[in-house]
Amino acid sequence: MLNMDRLIDNSQAKELRRLIERSERIVLTCHVRPDGDAIGSTLGLWHLLKALGKQPVVVVPDKAPSNLSFLPGFKDIAVYTCHPQFCEKSFEEADLVICCDFNTPSRQDNLAPVMLASKGTHVLIDHHQEPDNFTELTISYPDMSSTCELVFRVIAAMGWYGEVNLDCATCLLTGIITDTRNFSVNCKNPDLYDILMRLLEKGVDKERIVKEALTTRSLSSLKLEAFAISERLEVFPRHKAAVITLSKEDLHRFDYEKGDTEGLVNRPLEVKGMVYSIFMREDPDCIKVSARSCQGFPVSEICKNLYGGGGHLQAAGGEFHGSLEECRKLLLDNMDHYDKYLRQTR
Repeated sequence: MLNMDRLIDNSQAKELRRLIERSERIVLTCHVRPDGDAIGSTLGLWHLLKALGKQPVVVVPDKAPSNLSFLPGFKDIAVYTCHPQFCEKSFEEADLVICCDFNTPSRQDNLAPVMLASKGTHVLIDHHQEPDNFTELTISYPDMSSTCELVFRVIAAMGWYGEVNLDCATCLLTGIITDTRNFSVNCKNPDLYDILMRLLEKGVDKERIVKEALTTRSLSSLKLEAFAISERLEVFPRHKAAVITLSKEDLHRFDYEKGDTEGLVNRPLEVKGMVYSIFMREDPDCIKVSARSCQGFPVSEICKNLYGGGGHLQAAGGEFHGSLEECRKLLLDNMDHYDKYLRQTR
C-alpha cells in the first residue's frame, strides 16, 4: 500500500478495528449542512462496513445538496429534519457511533444532543483543528486535505484496503476532490496523489465526480453567482481582501437551494493581489460566514475571533447572530487588526 498508513497512529487503528469488529449496529454521522467531504466520508465508511457484514446507518442533521445525489448510497441517508424518530432510534440502538468531519458537537446543530445521548462507543474521525473531547476515541489529523483522505488512510491502517469496493472509493474520492477543489488547494503532500491512484485503480470515474460535484449546477445558481460577483462583491485593496454578502431577499430572488453558493467564496481569490475572501449569507437562523485565503493568511483567526468559528488556516467558517449589515460591519471594523498577517504572506 506504499505506506498509506504511515501517518496514522497504529494503536488508534487497532482500537477502531476492534470496536468495529465487536459492533453490529453502527451509526455514521457528520456536521450540519453536509458537504462533499462529510457525505463522502460517512458513505465511504458505510460501504466498507456493509462489505464487512455490518448494519451501518448514515444519519445527517439536515439534507445534503443535490449535487451529491449521484453518490452510491445517497438515497439511503437518514435525514434528522425529515425522519427524526428513525434517526433517534438508530442512535439509541447503536453499538458504535462514528463522527466524521466535525470537531465539536455544536456542528451538528439539533442532532447533537441525540448523538451525545447514545450509549454506544463514540469515535471521531476528522481533519479540523482543536477537536473537542466528546468521544472515547479521537482520530484527528488537521494536516490532512480532507476527512476522506484520513478515512482512506485509517482503512489502510486497519488492514481493510482490500475491502474497499468501487462504491466506497467513489465516495472517498468525492470528498477529496471537493475539499481540494480538484487538487488545486491543500494538496501539497505527494501521498495524496498516490491515494488518488489507488482509488482510480478501484475503477472510480474521476471525470464524473468533478462534473457532478463541482461543475454541474442549475441555471438559477449560475445567475446567483453572477449577481453576487457583479452586485455584491466589495474589494478592499489595502487589506488585500474581498467580501461578498447575500441577503435573504437576494437568495429568494434566484430561487436559492442548498449548495447553490458552494465555491462562491473562492472566486474573489482569482483576482490578482487578493489574499483573502469572506462570504456572508443570510440564512433563516443566522448569518453563515465562509472564509478562504492564499499565501498562508490565517482566515481561521478571523472566523474564530469574530464569528465563534474556526477551521483550517486558509479555509474556515463561523456564524453571526444579528443582521447581515452588522456582520459585515464587524469584519470591516476589524480588518486593520489582521493586516499584520499580510506582511507574513509570500
